[in-house]
Amino acid sequence: MGTEHQIDVLISEAQIRQKVREIGREIASHYAGKNPILAGVLKGSFMFLADLARAIAIPHEVDFLALSSYRGSTSSGEVRLVRDLSCNIRGRHVILVEGVVDTGRTLEFIRTHLLNHRPASLRIVALLRKELHRQRQVLLDYVGFVIADQFVVGYGLDLDERWRYLPYIGVVPEV
Repeated sequence: MGTEHQIDVLISEAQIRQKVREIGREIASHYAGKNPILAGVLKGSFMFLADLARAIAIPHEVDFLALSSYRGSTSSGEVRLVRDLSCNIRGRHVILVEGVVDTGRTLEFIRTHLLNHRPASLRIVALLRKELHRQRQVLLDYVGFVIADQFVVGYGLDLDERWRYLPYIGVVPEV
């Protein structure tokens, strides 16, 4: 499949696989006997969540929610809930799974929304956290990689629905 951009590898498939295993072990240790719910933020987290779910060797459930805030590579600044979780999280242990945290606005919106449903606990895991441009300070409990302020694609992350399929995290130089 041809592309009009050269995608530079930032984080390899092997590095991702190793980090997901590490995070999975940490989560399994912390949530032993608690049957947590992994709440994935669509669409960017779906590959990370799938691999993370396999790496967590304790009983857990999976659900998804979807938000909208991006047009192409630019955040619109407005966050909208497009699809809510299908399960009741009141009194449950919830782990919010995000692909990348940039400004923190979307994450703050989701966190507030979920806390309004009164879970027993809420922790946040992000595969990627961008170092710059964070407008909101939202605590991340588990972080895979801290990256520079670059637009990244692959491993579920996209630019206008392109490059989600890449097994690694890459940078589109022109963005």
